[in-house]
Amino acid sequence: MSIKNIRKEVMQTLEKNIDYFVDKFLIAPEKIWQPTDFLPNSQKDSFIDEVKEIQELSKDLDDDFWAVLVGDTITEEALPTYESWLMDLDGVSQHPDNGWAKWLRAWTAEENRHGDVLNKYLYLSGRVNMREVEITTQHLIADGFDIGTATDPYKNFIYTSFQELATFISHNNVAKIARKKGHKALAKMSKIIAGDEMRHHVAYAEFVKEIFKIDASEMMLAFQYMMKQKIVMPALNLRHSFEAKGTLFDQFSIVAQRSGVYTGVDYVDILKKLNTMWEIDKITNLTAEAEKARDYLMKLPERMYRITERIVIPDTKYQFKWMIPAI
Repeated sequence: MSIKNIRKEVMQTLEKNIDYFVDKFLIAPEKIWQPTDFLPNSQKDSFIDEVKEIQELSKDLDDDFWAVLVGDTITEEALPTYESWLMDLDGVSQHPDNGWAKWLRAWTAEENRHGDVLNKYLYLSGRVNMREVEITTQHLIADGFDIGTATDPYKNFIYTSFQELATFISHNNVAKIARKKGHKALAKMSKIIAGDEMRHHVAYAEFVKEIFKIDASEMMLAFQYMMKQKIVMPALNLRHSFEAKGTLFDQFSIVAQRSGVYTGVDYVDILKKLNTMWEIDKITNLTAEAEKARDYLMKLPERMYRITERIVIPDTKYQFKWMIPAI
């Protein structure tokens, strides 16, 4: 049997328990928070005063912070790209009876709220050129991106396990910065978004753990493959209006590191946590090739920490079209 067919069989095996995963890791729309829970109520007399308060507080947060928040928002709003790519995995189909499609739609629906609330908050802040933000968002969705996983569910679940934890770190650090500046509403909003991301991370990591029980060697090789090529961030193709694809990512990445929202150390920490979570040091009955892959993965964090320590983050002031200077 081909590797592709084996993966499809494994996905079909896990699919039998998909309702359990949906009930355990996702929350019904009526029970989960919605964007309006965190935004000024336009039907109340206090609406204008609340917006003015947001705009006053927003002046105390620097351009680096807002640039990162814009990048995070745009990334969250590009959900149609992520759902369409995951729907193409081996073992997943658009058929209404397909359990994986049920999971992906429900997961996407939860994630969609993040972009909604952040977008509205950016609009109310008065610190952002929303037209330029909207142009970048449209470009990011239209451009798509290739994470190097093709239709392989093993590699894709490594990616989502990693990426969900990365977004947890990013939103959680935004919450910490906002709280220090007295921006309580933004801090609370970012904190609860981070909570969603952690819950989703645990779900995808659980899928990987289940695959390790069924097809350990191939799962280990997929893990090694993803870490050798490195995890491509969803914001890779960020661009301004009238610019080429991907022209902004390096600047955005530098600003995210400089502001402490997401750093090279965070990247390596995630890898180390995944090694521990999946207990790859304890997995048995691996092929010789998979044993070598495990050895590579176990040694990789320390090697990457040493490389990260030597990285110098420039203090260059970047001109993002998204930004409106504080008055």
